[in-house]
Amino acid sequence: MAYKIKENAVCGMIGYGSWATALVHVLLQNRQHIWWHIRNEEVLESVQTEGRNAKYLNDMELEKELIDASQDINEVVRNSDIIIIAAPSAYLKNFLKDLEEPLADKFILSATKGIIPDDYKTITEFFRDTYNLPYDQLGLISGPSHAEEVSRNKMSYLTVACTDEDNSHVIGERFSTVNLHIKYSKDIYGIEYAGILKNIYALAGGLAVGLGYGDNFRAVLTAASAQEMTRFIQESYPFERNTMEYPYLGDLLVTSYSSFSRNRRLGQLIGHGCTVKSALNEMTMIAEGYFASECIRHINERHNISMPIADMVYDVLYRRASPRKRMKELTTQL
Repeated sequence: MAYKIKENAVCGMIGYGSWATALVHVLLQNRQHIWWHIRNEEVLESVQTEGRNAKYLNDMELEKELIDASQDINEVVRNSDIIIIAAPSAYLKNFLKDLEEPLADKFILSATKGIIPDDYKTITEFFRDTYNLPYDQLGLISGPSHAEEVSRNKMSYLTVACTDEDNSHVIGERFSTVNLHIKYSKDIYGIEYAGILKNIYALAGGLAVGLGYGDNFRAVLTAASAQEMTRFIQESYPFERNTMEYPYLGDLLVTSYSSFSRNRRLGQLIGHGCTVKSALNEMTMIAEGYFASECIRHINERHNISMPIADMVYDVLYRRASPRKRMKELTTQL
């Protein structure tokens, strides 16, 4: 029998960064009671006493009366039905290391656009394999959406992807607001990988900016990135999908061009002449594209799909290739 989310299901948030905080803000707008796993003591105290996150989006007020925040992940999972994953993929296993509560009757909703390093698995693949959960208990919320804009109620569009339409709509109703529109899809694989790949391509775009390339070339690079993303998704997992829609192309565009983009900034720092290590140290938040680059390279060894842009980024990040030389080589391949 297919898994169905209860209409009165309670949401639990795992993660306390800017995206987790923005999503909590949205849920609170819809008067949702939330359990929130916060490991950081400073953030936990500020949420409980002041109704704000002291480290991320700290100017945003949160209705603390609707929040049960805890450092105990088991308490949060025990009292929640929908577990929202908004922790960086590189640290997810560390977030979950103390988890003892069973997930057999929970629905896992990934809001993280990354791959688990060393495991080379997306978030849904990780929960499927590690916790033996079927795909009807796994889903995504994704799309072109920076936390800074969602938290300020700027017009945004997110897509909920689940295998079951009823579950999609139960989730969507919790996030839908006047300024946040929800779309629906069954393409978990395509949307999850689009959210991963766009970080790599945003990093490439940042490299181009840092190296002094102009808008003309950046437009070509972005268009070629969209083609490469589509090629990888379609060839690795054929499905009836339109990658020109918001959670694919839209997410790529906002991450490539927005000043809020961490991945674009990382690429720009390296293009300006910073070493990869020093550029990473400059970042105040995680740039998922750094980890995704190595993971996609590993995964593509199974598929052998042509990915010259992703290959260029990998060479710069992990093989100490000259950004200027590799970008020039790439210009002859587009």
